[in-house]
Amino acid sequence: MSLSLFDLFKIGIGPSSSHTVGPMVAAKRFVDTLASGGRVPADACIRVHLFGSLAMTGKGHATDTAVVLGLNGEEPASVDTDQVPAIVRQTRQKCAITLPGGVNVRFNPAQDLCFDAGVTLPAHPNGMRFELNDAAGIQLFTMTAYSVGGGFVVVEGEQTSGDSVAREPWVFSCAEELMTLAESSGKSIANLVLENEACHRPDAETREKLLGIWRVMDDSIRRGCEATGELPGGLGIKRRAHELHRELTGKPEAGLKDNLAVLDWVNLYALAVNEENAAGGRIVTAPTNGAAGVIPAVLAYYDRFIPGSSEAGIIQFLATAAAIGMLYKRNASISAAEVGCQGEIGVACSMAAGALCAVLGGSVRQIENAAEIGMEHNLGLTCDPIGGLVQVPCIERNTMGAVKAINATRLALRGDGQHFVSLDSVIETMRQTGADMQDKYKETSTGGLAVNVVNC
Repeated sequence: MSLSLFDLFKIGIGPSSSHTVGPMVAAKRFVDTLASGGRVPADACIRVHLFGSLAMTGKGHATDTAVVLGLNGEEPASVDTDQVPAIVRQTRQKCAITLPGGVNVRFNPAQDLCFDAGVTLPAHPNGMRFELNDAAGIQLFTMTAYSVGGGFVVVEGEQTSGDSVAREPWVFSCAEELMTLAESSGKSIANLVLENEACHRPDAETREKLLGIWRVMDDSIRRGCEATGELPGGLGIKRRAHELHRELTGKPEAGLKDNLAVLDWVNLYALAVNEENAAGGRIVTAPTNGAAGVIPAVLAYYDRFIPGSSEAGIIQFLATAAAIGMLYKRNASISAAEVGCQGEIGVACSMAAGALCAVLGGSVRQIENAAEIGMEHNLGLTCDPIGGLVQVPCIERNTMGAVKAINATRLALRGDGQHFVSLDSVIETMRQTGADMQDKYKETSTGGLAVNVVNC
């Protein structure tokens, strides 16, 4: 499987990469297929079934909204977040979707968008089935898709080509192979990934796109610091980033008396991004939405607090982080519905730790060590969001992931790169741990905090 930097970093909207971004992508792919296939009679009706985790926590993750947006031709990277309520409202009022080309198809979200709780498709917990039926209910066309984490969508029956792999000069499937390539070539991990990207677009374009990714991350921090009020969803969770930002900027001299004040800023950056995510705002999936605050917080720490930080360093950071994320995507999972939150916060922490180590001058082996530490101490992390919302414990969990990543980097830089547990071993352990984890702790809201916070 060939992966790009921009498979790991996608511009999208909150609150969830697997439950919002993925279903939106799948729904748009469905209507595009209908429009191009000539399969749509005048009396046709669209029906959508959501299974597994999508059915159990989809309403809290705005999966219904995402499906409506995708059926209307919207994409996560370009949808106007301010217009989302109007698009959904209009669809509910007219009970129809206008396909590309102008054909109208009946679709009543209240009746035709089905949350089939208790039913899980065999290939993945995040399954969807899109149907086109005639007036008699006879199925004319169907598409089954899976949102497998990080906004990735796999359509049943589609074949993925490996042709692009052959064109890439640096092919690796595990951390040991990646380190061997870097050490034998004398190139950094970031440069290996960037040279692979050069097979797909000019190098200057890749670098500008990466800086664009950083600008969206930075903007989500800014917007999160400015916004006030309660987050949507009914839990009554108040935004905290605005007040924390006011405190930190209102008395800057207080930081001179507190050697750990920098951690308050890191916490702020992570809170700001994930409050924006929880509110359905524009963020970068990095590598998921539920963990979208970790990498921006650590990158902002590098940008604002490390002497000599630069745009070149930002590019190196993101390229290194992507290389580490590719290892998890290939050999384990970045889906909380599949392996728990270790696949989201744990992976983001690991990516951020290795990337920060790289821009601080760490060797290839120290980078691998930092990434390993970042995951080793997130093993077994469950996903049990209260109310199916990406709020509790998700928002605070991003602050912990970011701080842990910085500490993992510092530990690795104090060593010589030699360590007992390899990154490959910890990735395999994470995969096995996820397979052994009870389903109620894998983004179903049926275990852990999701059921026990109401207890006295």
